Amino acid sequence: MLAKRIIPCLDVKDGRVVKGIHFCELRDAGDPVEQARVYDAEGADELVFLDITASHERRDIVADMVRRVADEISIPFTVGGGLRTVEDIRAILMAGADKVSINTAAVLRPELITEAARRFGSQCIVVAIDAKRVTERDLQPSRPGRAEGLPPVTWEVYTHGGRTPTGRDAVAWAQEAEARGAGEILLTSMDCDGTQDGYDLELTRAVASAVSIPVIASGGAGHPEHFYQVLTEGLASAALAASLFHYRQLRIADLKAYLAARGVPIRQTI
Repeated sequence: MLAKRIIPCLDVKDGRVVKGIHFCELRDAGDPVEQARVYDAEGADELVFLDITASHERRDIVADMVRRVADEISIPFTVGGGLRTVEDIRAILMAGADKVSINTAAVLRPELITEAARRFGSQCIVVAIDAKRVTERDLQPSRPGRAEGLPPVTWEVYTHGGRTPTGRDAVAWAQEAEARGAGEILLTSMDCDGTQDGYDLELTRAVASAVSIPVIASGGAGHPEHFYQVLTEGLASAALAASLFHYRQLRIADLKAYLAARGVPIRQTI
């Protein structure tokens, strides 16, 4: 069995790492370059860097910051936010990223996944899915993003940093992303994001069971047990967390020791 991965996430806004709850109430969590350096030294398996307002503000990601982070770390590095074209993706890969994460642009023009995978390889194309559980109110056709005749959804895909509902079902979209050439899914539960109450195991398991590519679970980590649950019951290949690591509530080395003791195949920290 492949080793499970532990991945810190740097959500960046205005050049600073931030973290909120349900994608809102953002608070400062430090300098991204310094945070990246610390996580590399602490034994993180990979790092994800997301410019969380780039798509909403319709601007390019900060390539210089990507370069500075890449210069400080030796672990694989995924970058996302505001990437709209194959040339945008090329520029970020040239700046030092190992993978790119695309979300809004992929939903708006799914052909981007195929074009990018053909040019750069599926291994470096991560499709990020921000999903929210559907309620009865959400099913009303009059709500923005919904229309008559759409098939029922259990978890709806959101774009533009969690601001825009799309009417797309998260599981079906993950399957389409894989078919179009994505090499990995970064799956965030908007309902659990920042709560530290645990990952959405049902959502993660539904997506991981529907695709054959790795699924990174995101949103809700609060205790070591939550990582164990999502990597076993949730069938995730990797677990991502932000505030839990940023505010030093949990050390990566301690988490890996806990998981290894419970029989989870994990890359040991040297």
